Amino acid sequence: MPASSKPASPLQIDLARRIARQVAEGELAPGAHLAEETLASHFAVSRTPVRAALRLLAGHGLIRYRANSGYFVEAPAHGAAVPDFGESGMGGDELYRQLVDGRARKQLPDTLTEKELLRAYPVSRSLLAKTLTRMAADGLIEKRAGHGWRFQPSLETPEALAESYRFRMIVECGALLEPAFEADKAQVARCRKAYEQVIADGGASLSPAGFFALNTSFHEMLARFSGNRFIVQAVQQQTQLRRLEEHAAFYREIDLVEACREHLQILDALELGDREWAAALMRRHLLNARAHSN
Repeated sequence: MPASSKPASPLQIDLARRIARQVAEGELAPGAHLAEETLASHFAVSRTPVRAALRLLAGHGLIRYRANSGYFVEAPAHGAAVPDFGESGMGGDELYRQLVDGRARKQLPDTLTEKELLRAYPVSRSLLAKTLTRMAADGLIEKRAGHGWRFQPSLETPEALAESYRFRMIVECGALLEPAFEADKAQVARCRKAYEQVIADGGASLSPAGFFALNTSFHEMLARFSGNRFIVQAVQQQTQLRRLEEHAAFYREIDLVEACREHLQILDALELGDREWAAALMRRHLLNARAHSN
């Protein structure tokens, strides 16, 4: 397939970078077929920019075009460097990371406009809008009724974060000791399988949103098992407040695999019927999470 002489757009370059990162990290294995429709659905874009991004990747040798078949990942791929595609500007993933970090560090106010953000970040308006939409889908920010954006409520200070963890120790450890506590074996099995997958691939398959969903679903699942509606409400409230902190934590030097192992240890104790030990493991797990939140 002939390469296009038209310069790549910021969206096409961003897509190429994101696909290249999946290839470099082994998420897309050598020989894997890169279907335009599948990628367009995954990245929530049309097939046109995906097609251009694939051409760009083929030009850098990360993938190969086969007539009448499409694009396939080249081998060897794992560990390969992600090309810069001839442009030094940041992509959508990096902008997302910087916005999360800026908010977590209190460098961004509660409300802001796209004009203000464009002055602070050297990106195109379309890339900024796309990134803000991703953040809204992850529950970190919302569109204001008039104009601009508003960050969702979060744990704004170190003191509030510390209080949140102490509160969770009281509620979540107590949940495991409730008289009506009863674990659903099917849900536990699905949860265990998800953690075993993360451990097997070293966390390579996790995105910030995936990390948040996997982590919070575990804690809310155990709250539901307690049979106490007020415990469930309390844990769900903490989930909403933790969104920004959990996404920021994804980018810090935390051991995602070890966190998954700690969750599995809690499930092991519950399956053995030792809820006292499970509660002790939960307290240790939350203390470890608190230590890594600084």
